Amino acid sequence: MPCLALTIGEPAGIGPEILIAAWQARNEAAVPPFYVLGDPALLAARARPLGGDLTIAEVTPENAAAHFASALPVVPVENRLADTPGVPSVDNAAGVIEAIERSVADTLSGRAAGLVTCPIAKKTLYDAGFSFPGHTEFLGHLAEQATGQPATPVMMLAGPDLRTVPVTVHTALAGVPGILTREAIQTRGRILASELARRFGISSPRIAVSGFNPHAGEGGAMGREDIEVIAPAIATLREEGIDAFGPLPADTMFHARARTAFDAALCMYHDQALIPVKTLAFDEAVNVTLGLPFIRTSPDHGTAFDIAGRGIARPDSLIAAIKLARKLADNASRPAR
Repeated sequence: MPCLALTIGEPAGIGPEILIAAWQARNEAAVPPFYVLGDPALLAARARPLGGDLTIAEVTPENAAAHFASALPVVPVENRLADTPGVPSVDNAAGVIEAIERSVADTLSGRAAGLVTCPIAKKTLYDAGFSFPGHTEFLGHLAEQATGQPATPVMMLAGPDLRTVPVTVHTALAGVPGILTREAIQTRGRILASELARRFGISSPRIAVSGFNPHAGEGGAMGREDIEVIAPAIATLREEGIDAFGPLPADTMFHARARTAFDAALCMYHDQALIPVKTLAFDEAVNVTLGLPFIRTSPDHGTAFDIAGRGIARPDSLIAAIKLARKLADNASRPAR
């Protein structure tokens, strides 16, 4: 099977360092083979603070796996990238976007088994004319452009002991009630159930659905969203054969015993979903994008400009993202259990 494609992300951030560190840990951490879409010269420069030997092999996606044991396989981007740790530059935007576009093309064509993205800096891309709200929306656009089919990207945070999906993501809490609809909950519930079966290998996934208000509304005493929006959405999902249940009080659904009752939690807003996963496994949590015609994972952290170039960034979340992408690719080719 082809190896994974990794994008270098924002060159001024820690992306180059953590992917180098992930390759250097390939043996002791059992990191699956991957290649990097990036600038070989930048990677060579950023390897120096990390210590150890770094041999780079310029490759094609087809022959990358053969080099992985002895060299970091790099597919060079045409738009070169400047090495300015901690100081993002709009001049790097073209190379960052090129790496994303080419990695998606590689994955859709079968030259790569899946895509793992290092963090990007959205403002730098915006300054260069990038018109998408973020990384995920751009991936959805590329998928639709390539396949002619609509894509609904859905964010999942996955750790060793908990998977969560937020129905609303980067929305101020005050604005959530206005966009929290039955349709939004149902759409994400369907995608979550389908992906748990198809890529996570869970034949009969169980989905716990959180409430929105404290105590899931306390029978309407603390808000009507749980009764009028969430409960009817769950009923529809159950009518469709999806094992969804709730709404559950969010303050009691994430302890160890409660987590044994479900395979993933569908939450109503960003922090409700992300806080429990990051609390349980901050260094091992992975951002997974569901609802795309290809596998995409990424670390659960950002560019960390403040420590870029210092050789102290930890690759744990990236290694977890690489391993999960490989597992999802393997699962997709097997019958669900």
